Amino acid sequence: MVSLRPFRFLLALACLLAATVAHAERTPFQVRCEDSLNKTVTVLTAQQSGYTVDTHLSYNALTSMHGLAAGAVKVAGLTQTDSRVKMGYTGTLLQDPESGYECIAPRIEVKLYYVPVVIYVAREFPVGSCAYKEILNHELRHMNAYMQNLPKVEKTVREALAKRFQDKPLYAPSGTAMSALSHEVDNGWMAYIKAEMHKVDAEQARIDAPEEYARLSQACGGEIRDVLSGGHSF
Repeated sequence: MVSLRPFRFLLALACLLAATVAHAERTPFQVRCEDSLNKTVTVLTAQQSGYTVDTHLSYNALTSMHGLAAGAVKVAGLTQTDSRVKMGYTGTLLQDPESGYECIAPRIEVKLYYVPVVIYVAREFPVGSCAYKEILNHELRHMNAYMQNLPKVEKTVREALAKRFQDKPLYAPSGTAMSALSHEVDNGWMAYIKAEMHKVDAEQARIDAPEEYARLSQACGGEIRDVLSGGHSF
């Protein structure tokens, strides 16, 4: 998991202000910030983008797309997509000239999605054939892993954001709150969320286990193995 160390800057500022009023009533500025500002709002959505099946490319072309070296394992099917994370933030500011601090109630919007998935099945395997169905089913497992990852990431990120902000304003020296929030989002949360999205890579590797390749090589009376050059499974 990506370290949350970039968040310490803003946290330290909040702790500094809190320390000055420890064991005391809230200051008038705190009352203004905590009672008049809207609470921190996080809007987080995970969007499914669907998929298409492409049967126009040869297995040699798919192998090249996959980036495998010549003579390596051949590719009869391939699933392509890419994860996207979009974050936006705004905030209402209040300033206190007496203390030299300001507070901000952030509104953070997060959108998680994969670009539309394209499943490739090599054209050497006719649509509807036994081999085509086996290859397609294998690639659908990859696609489903991506789609099932989205709600998991959404839940994890939502809980992490709620724990971080706790519906409370953030405090910082005057003129720095928005830049500190920007730094936290751009350099902390973006990296954290992208790392959570990429955790699906481990599941994708499990789907491509050697045992699955061996099974596909023997499927349909060895049709897939026989079509691919060199007798390699994909």
